[in-house]
Amino acid sequence: MKDDDRRHPLRHASSDRRAAETVPDTAQTRAPAYRLAFTDDDFMCREELRPVRLQLELLKPQLMLDAEGVDSTIVLFGGARIPAPSERHTARTETLAELSRFYDETREFARLMTLKSMEGDGRDGVIVTGGGPGVMEAGNRGALEAGGRSVGLNIVLPFEQAPNEYVTPELCFNFHYFAIRKMHFLMRAKAICVFPGGFGTMDEMFEALTLIQTGRMEPVPFLLFGRAFWEKIINWEALADAGTISAEDLDLFSFVETAAEAMDLIENWKVTPPREKIPGR
Repeated sequence: MKDDDRRHPLRHASSDRRAAETVPDTAQTRAPAYRLAFTDDDFMCREELRPVRLQLELLKPQLMLDAEGVDSTIVLFGGARIPAPSERHTARTETLAELSRFYDETREFARLMTLKSMEGDGRDGVIVTGGGPGVMEAGNRGALEAGGRSVGLNIVLPFEQAPNEYVTPELCFNFHYFAIRKMHFLMRAKAICVFPGGFGTMDEMFEALTLIQTGRMEPVPFLLFGRAFWEKIINWEALADAGTISAEDLDLFSFVETAAEAMDLIENWKVTPPREKIPGR
């Protein structure tokens, strides 16, 4: 009886990888051409291999999330620069210091949602964040404090970057491609919660809204925490008045202030199918 779950009798790739590490040291075996293709970093990083790398970044988290039993997620977007209230004195601006209250709201929302998830088998409604500091840290922290799991989708940046300490290690992923990372945020999403943030937060927010607006994604609870912040940053009504979006598009999201409000909206959400046409066109 085989001790693995392969569906064929051929030699395992990892066996050949180990064997290749112990070959005699000769001019031939030292040559780049002799390296196994899938263990050759220089080869894998060639420009022509970009389609393969894209596929690998899509496939690896997909397989691992399936194996870990994550069926659906609650997506949390928000600013990396927002400090915990206890650290508000470190904020670069007074506005950031005031926004620190959303660290605690994120943390509490993630805690409540994780408890809700654990009332079942813990496979649905798993918290997912970008895995970094600020609001992301608060989300992973709240899930851990509830005794549950959470996902972190980190990304390599030009400056020092590491996942926060509250992400479940088995569900902590690292990405090179922003586009593939965004796909993983939305592929399992049953709700999207957006907290105050900057360019990255708004990029993720508008891309998700566009997918719902155009019928490429089923509508899900789409909650913006902090009406005052979002209405100061974005003139939503002006977009509708200008006709660049329709008035109906303003119904794709809701403003909330607290974790309790968000929980209530999600729990009472009525499932609707994707749009078949875009209002105003």
